[in-house]
Amino acid sequence: MTVLLYPGAGSDSFHSSLMAIEQAVAPHHCVRADFGYRKQGRKAPDRAPKLLAEIRDELADLQPDQPLVLGGRSMGGRMCSMIAAGVDEIDPPHNLKGLVLISYPLHPPGKPDRLRVDHLALITVPTLFISGARDTFGTPDELRRWTATMPNKARVMHLFIEGRGHDLKGSDHTIAGAVHDFLERIIR
Repeated sequence: MTVLLYPGAGSDSFHSSLMAIEQAVAPHHCVRADFGYRKQGRKAPDRAPKLLAEIRDELADLQPDQPLVLGGRSMGGRMCSMIAAGVDEIDPPHNLKGLVLISYPLHPPGKPDRLRVDHLALITVPTLFISGARDTFGTPDELRRWTATMPNKARVMHLFIEGRGHDLKGSDHTIAGAVHDFLERIIR
């Protein structure tokens, strides 16, 4: 099993929760990847088409015969969910077995009318959403409403961490444990 994880827009692959996931899923191969704009020292992310192309490039470097779980935090997870939905007009990876979406940014804070959900109904792999119960990018009720549009074969799972916001500060152990358990379910 290979796990490919991307950070949120304001972070990098050394984010503590991504590192905790890497430790928790060992001995499975885990790749914590950075987007090009971070590698170049820029703070503002590139547009989605460029980010999706970068994920596709990273996927090309992985072993295609290994089962794959894709995901990440916030924007990184959102981009991975778009790959799983094939929004870039390329089929999802044939070996994709699941998605891990941590702090999925359902909409910008305070702008619930600017939803980022159109592609969710196209995702057909098991998907784990881990969010803070007080996340301003999407409440538990909002997230449940929109993930209900995903096909049954996606087998959506939610973990809402009480008292936490979008950053999920202090929850690395809980996040890593949930991802480990999710992988075990996929393997079975």
